[in-house]
This record gives sequence, structure tokens and C-alpha cells, in this order.
Amino acid sequence: MKRLIPLSALLLLSACATAPLAIEGSRGFFWGLFDGAVAPIAFIVSWFSDTVGIYEVPNSGGWYDFGFLIGLTCWAGGGGAASRRKRR
Repeated sequence: MKRLIPLSALLLLSACATAPLAIEGSRGFFWGLFDGAVAPIAFIVSWFSDTVGIYEVPNSGGWYDFGFLIGLTCWAGGGGAASRRKRR
């Protein structure tokens, strides 16, 4: 049951990963953060759909990239996973 809740949340979050490749306007830091967090899911969805991309084309540049990078590090534990390990 403990694994079912995160898996369900991940499945619900994957519905947000289906943004079109190009949209009007400019996306900033927080959209980059969100897109980075759902990038692994969007990558898998992009294998089966030509309308889904993992990186939004019209973005604000550096801030979007910075948010995207931070969002991607959420999947790896953000570097904090290594500090919790016991050293021998």
C-alpha cells in the first residue's frame, strides 16, 4: 500500500507532461522547475507521441534552464541522498 500512493501520484502527475511542443508566450523559472520534475515521464510519453516534448521551446532562457535543471535533480534526491548514507 505504501508504494501504491506514490505510484498513483506519479501517474496523476504524468497527465501534466503532455504539453504541446510550442505554445505562445514565454515560460520562466517555475515552469522550468515543473517541466524538469516531469521530464522523465514526458520523455517516456514522447516515445509514443509526436506532440509531446520534454523541453518547452518558447522559454525565457537562462531562468527556465535553471529551473529545469533543479527540477531534474529532484529525481536523483537533490544530492541529499548521498549525505544520508552511513560512511564506513
